[in-house]
Amino acid sequence: MKRYVIERDIPGVGAMSGEQLKRVAVISCEAATQLYGKIHWEHSYITADKTFCIYLADNEVSVLEHARLSGVPANKITEVHTVIDPLTAFSP
Repeated sequence: MKRYVIERDIPGVGAMSGEQLKRVAVISCEAATQLYGKIHWEHSYITADKTFCIYLADNEVSVLEHARLSGVPANKITEVHTVIDPLTAFSP
């Protein structure tokens, strides 16, 4: 599976309550269940008016189908080519 960053424009998302975010998470999980084996949500970063979601998916089509099923936009989908972190600086 490939890793994707999905940018979603959602005005006011940063002001949502914990309960509202929980409902969004449930909807996302239910949509992913319908696409079992094709997509997996890792986590999301919430800002004032956007979310940046990290997904594993077989392809971009599955990401778009998940967005359709969940009713949440996928305004920009970017495939991740590699991940680095501080330990990368010390790798052989």
